[in-house]
Amino acid sequence: MKKVNLDKHIWEGWTVRAFIEELELMFNMIMRNQSHIKPFESRAELKKWCMENQPYYKKYIPDVVNYFAQKAGLS
Repeated sequence: MKKVNLDKHIWEGWTVRAFIEELELMFNMIMRNQSHIKPFESRAELKKWCMENQPYYKKYIPDVVNYFAQKAGLS
């Protein structure tokens, strides 16, 4: 299991924790099958979704993906 640094600064005051908080509700809905998006079956699907749905910053953030991958059992 990879350790996630929630306080790591990413971009203009945004931390890993802030990006996670922005995505968490939608992620939970997806994984409970309460969304038009099917639950993630691979880490690659999850990574793509994170990058597309992060506010302002559309690059890969390993700690964000690792957090959600662990939560989804995709580690």
